[in-house]
Amino acid sequence: MNITIETLVQAPVAQVWAAWNDPRAIERWNTASPDWHTPRASVDLREGGRFNTRMEARDGSAGFDFEGTYTRIDPQRLIEYTMSDQRRVRVEFAESAGGTTVRETFDAENTHTAEQQREGWQAILDSFARYVETRT
Repeated sequence: MNITIETLVQAPVAQVWAAWNDPRAIERWNTASPDWHTPRASVDLREGGRFNTRMEARDGSAGFDFEGTYTRIDPQRLIEYTMSDQRRVRVEFAESAGGTTVRETFDAENTHTAEQQREGWQAILDSFARYVETRT
């Protein structure tokens, strides 16, 4: 099953693309809630390149690595990657009236409900939009 989420970021696509792919920016916006954070991120943005984002609870009680390999890059338009568990993700960037629409489609996993996954990924995407919009 695929899940799709999206948001409109009130910023030009070049700025949105840059924030999505900058490891230092990722460390600032990649959180679903204030009690989590991203202490480190790495990006090798090329087909065959890898990324790794470490997500941790601020109280140190939990953490995990979100990682994968880029399979397709179309600058300022599309990123596709395969996560370490072999699930696929497609991220589309499209100029829209008032900014840039970011749409993510990902393979669901079996541990959490589709709604939990949608809510979690959407919360991170909303955090991304807030981050970018406060820097315009």
